[in-house]
This record gives sequence, structure tokens and C-alpha cells, in this order.
Amino acid sequence: MDTLHKAVRLALTEVADVGKAPMMQAYMKSDMPFLGVQAAPRRTVLRRVFSEHTAESETEWRAMVLSLWRDAEYREERYAAITLTGLRRYQGFQTLATLPMYEEMIVTGAWWDYVDELAVHRVGGLLAAFPDTMRPLMLEWARDGDLWMRRTAILCQNRFRTATDTGLLYACIEPSLSDNDFFARKAIGWALREYAKTDPRAVLRYVEHVGLSGLSRREALKNLPTG
Repeated sequence: MDTLHKAVRLALTEVADVGKAPMMQAYMKSDMPFLGVQAAPRRTVLRRVFSEHTAESETEWRAMVLSLWRDAEYREERYAAITLTGLRRYQGFQTLATLPMYEEMIVTGAWWDYVDELAVHRVGGLLAAFPDTMRPLMLEWARDGDLWMRRTAILCQNRFRTATDTGLLYACIEPSLSDNDFFARKAIGWALREYAKTDPRAVLRYVEHVGLSGLSRREALKNLPTG
């Protein structure tokens, strides 16, 4: 694991623009410093590193992810851990056994740049694959005391389109309707805006009959024609 972490840091350092690091940290309001690596070069070097350091089992893969996550000193190293969770070669490892890993990353990451990727692309994938288990779990997460768990439950169907379980979507939104936090309200609006691409009438009906905050309402209706 130490070898992987060193390889990741070296690769990221080689493409870092240190002059951009302070601006990136300020934009993300991050206590953890940045190296100054932008998304495109980060993806390129991580593709190479992860092709050279592979996992032979689901257990080893999860250990690699959590090692990168827990030992990260720079924010890009946590981005690397998230990238490792989504590699196609490990698609078969996306089982319910990954839930404790994702929950740890969501709760300890506690910011939108980490959580949204995990919510939409990882937890959402598990919901699609294991709906009987994941549906009641998302209802639990929607009522969790942790904002980022609730945000994950709200956003996890953002790519489902016609497969969206609207009952689950609305049920996951409901506990956060009275939440004054920006990230809760933004999540509600974003989730509804995404579903509006599939069924705008349903979203309009929902918005008209539910007491949304102004922010959630504006986000939900953002791409719909006025009137």
C-alpha cells in the first residue's frame, strides 16, 4: 500500500502546477492542501499508475482505496482514491460489501467534491444493482444526522432517468425539506432538475405541492420553460 501511495504522489507531483494550488484550495474551502493538479492531467497519470498497481481481489482493492483515502495529505490523493473505486476492471467488486467503505468516505470527506461523485456514480450504481437492499438503506440515510449521508440519498438516482423510483426520490427529499443548509437545499433542487429532464410535468406537480425553499425551487425549475 505504501508503494502505491508513493507512486500516486510522485505521478501527481510531476504534473502539478504549484502556483495553482492555493487558488484550488481557496475555491474548495479545503483545510487539506492541494498539489495543484487539474482534472485532465490527473486522470492521465492515474490511469498509468493504476494500470501498474492492480488488485487481485475485492478485499485488496478496498484496502488500496482506503489506504489512499486515509493516508492522503493532499486533496488530489483523495480524488485518486475515488478514481480507483470507479475503474472498469473492478466493476465486479461493486457489491454490497463496499458500503462501509463508501460510507466512511462520505462521512469523513464531508464536502461536495467527494460526496457527489460517490453518491451519483457509486452508491447510485449499487442502488441500481441491489434495489431490494439499497432502497430501505437509502431511506435510512435520508434521515441520518449527517448532512452528507442525506445528500447522498437525495442524489443517488441522478443518472437513472426513466428508471427513477420517484417514490424513493420524494421520500429521500422529504426529511431535508426543512433543512436550512445550502448543500441540502442545493441537492434537492439538483435531484429534481435531473429528473425534470425525463418527466418535467411530474417535477412541476411536485414543486407546486411541496414547500420547497427558494433555492431548491429555482434549481428544480432551472431548465424548464417559464409559464
